[in-house]
Amino acid sequence: MQQSLLSALLLLAFSATQQKETDFYTFKVVNIRGKLVSLEKYRGSVSLVVNVASECGFTDSHYKALQQLQKDLGPYHFNVLAFPCNQFGQQEPDTNKEIESFARKTYGATFPMFSKIAVSGAGAIPAFKYLIDSTGEEPTWNFWKYLVGPNGKVVKAWDSTVSVEEIRPYVTELVRKIILKKKDEL
Repeated sequence: MQQSLLSALLLLAFSATQQKETDFYTFKVVNIRGKLVSLEKYRGSVSLVVNVASECGFTDSHYKALQQLQKDLGPYHFNVLAFPCNQFGQQEPDTNKEIESFARKTYGATFPMFSKIAVSGAGAIPAFKYLIDSTGEEPTWNFWKYLVGPNGKVVKAWDSTVSVEEIRPYVTELVRKIILKKKDEL
């Protein structure tokens, strides 16, 4: 009798873990140096997920503003998560190593960067498919931005024409809520 009870409890525990709700942080991705990483490490903080490109008309203004946002708010409560993409105008033609070198040397980028990927269409990686499904907004150009809350749910999306400065208040408000919640828990 006890054996069947134990089996039933184990089965219940297993099915509960299998039914864990999907959110952005449940995905695994490859970082810019080729290592598989779980986005779970960003749970509890705010993330601004951006498809970046090195040769776009938006590159200079966005990289500067993204790095400033990272410097001002990160890395404990906030991170820019940069995903290079060559789907739009072939404006990210370089290798991961060259992309990382460009971003770090030209803009002093300190935020996490990931391997070059597809962000839209049939070839989009699962993490981006989740962002698209959550918002109904699919990137049509470089520097689309998705704001992900500490719980892994997508809060809002913006296209390339919206500056980082325009979305700063949304990011700051989410970070402020995390800090206030932690303060209340002390």
